Amino acid sequence: MSKIYKPFWPLALYLYGLIAIFSIAGCSSMASVYQRPDAPVAAQWPTQADAGVVATPALPDWQNYFTDVTLRQLIDIALINNRDLRIATLNIEQARAQLGLRRADLFPALNLTVGGTRTPTSTGSISTTYTGGLTITAFELDLFGRVASLKEQALAQYLATREAAQAAQISLVATVAQGWLALLTDEDMLRAATQTLATREASLKLVELKVRHGASSDLEWRLAQTLTESARVTLAQQQRQRALDENALTLVLGQALPAAAKAVLSPDPTSSAVPTASAGMTSPGRLDTLHFAEIPAGLPSDLLTRRPDIRAAELTLQASNANIGAARAAFFPRISLTAGLGSVSAALSDLFKNGTWGLTLSPQLLLPIFDAGRNQANLEASKASRDIAVAQYEKSVQSAFREVADALAARATLAQQLQASTALLTAESERARLTKLRLDAGAANQLDWLDAQRSLFAAQQTLMQTQLAALQNQVVLYKVLGGGLDASPPWQAAK
Repeated sequence: MSKIYKPFWPLALYLYGLIAIFSIAGCSSMASVYQRPDAPVAAQWPTQADAGVVATPALPDWQNYFTDVTLRQLIDIALINNRDLRIATLNIEQARAQLGLRRADLFPALNLTVGGTRTPTSTGSISTTYTGGLTITAFELDLFGRVASLKEQALAQYLATREAAQAAQISLVATVAQGWLALLTDEDMLRAATQTLATREASLKLVELKVRHGASSDLEWRLAQTLTESARVTLAQQQRQRALDENALTLVLGQALPAAAKAVLSPDPTSSAVPTASAGMTSPGRLDTLHFAEIPAGLPSDLLTRRPDIRAAELTLQASNANIGAARAAFFPRISLTAGLGSVSAALSDLFKNGTWGLTLSPQLLLPIFDAGRNQANLEASKASRDIAVAQYEKSVQSAFREVADALAARATLAQQLQASTALLTAESERARLTKLRLDAGAANQLDWLDAQRSLFAAQQTLMQTQLAALQNQVVLYKVLGGGLDASPPWQAAK
């Protein structure tokens, strides 16, 4: 076999050396050097203008931010079973495959071919020819970086897909947290509505008894009846809302609620989680026991560059910039190479015998002369796409800046609102207690007691809703700041 291959090794080495030289020459791209656009936002958010800028910290990951055991279990379940996140992960695999195709274009494809032809001759006989060997078909010598630019575009698109999947994960974690908080609040408000309805039904029966004995008026009876039916309406609304919120959380989890979560939601018959007028309690539920890690004040706005959706927008911009290089390279000559090393024989048994080997080399040069402006239009479209990507990136940064500013503004006002709601419930609880004492002593009428009950129930609902808004705002703030993912751009290692 060494005698057979010996005459052709210099030609083969020359051929592959030529391919390697041209391939290396084509590694440079004709795209413009990428520069990140300046962020069109202020250095700090409005509510933190006087807080002072702290060193840009890394946010804690969700395991350290959400300390509730049940909530962490639900997030784990969602990360495994959520279909939207699964689709985002599969999109990464698809983009990775596309990147593999573009990378493969940088190298020649070596194929083993064996074939045969039978053609009639002028004498009426049949001529049979068999061929076999190694071939390289239409390999483009990337002299001007067209293929390399397309590879860079595919790489940026792949990395943007990875960032989109990370953004989907952060959004999923926040959605689970908000859904669980809403479900806890629904359970507490349902218990409060149930207890309030029971209290008002008892009051209605007492007023009816007084009316029959002439100790109360029809107006007091109608008011008691109105408050009772109002509580019944509220109870039905809470039952419906709780069912809807549980269905929504089940969809996000990708499965039914686990037994541990159902046990947390199930009311304890031996104790009440809602306040009563006699007890004078000021906490309407278990949301008081939920606490998240503290996010420091004075965070700079460049923290937004860690958000995966911002990174994805920037990578899309990089892909558009690389596409310009491919469009520019289309103006220059394109050289493709077809080569083969093999054997030709009239008999199949003699195909690979000595003396039948040969080398073919067929370079082809394609130089654009007239294309009716097609290449120029393609270049202008690529530049327009790049400008669109710049505007989209800047808009993403501005939208993210607003989201964080809104969350910070809400945190400041919700803290004051929560304090005022707590004080209101304390005052209404004390008022209801004193009114009940005055009613028992005959110093107050039934109307005063019914009004105190109505005000107490409204204060309970207000505080629970405020607590929910405050906790969900912390979840939103964690989400819009980037969710505590790794601050180092993943594309640095991927390249």
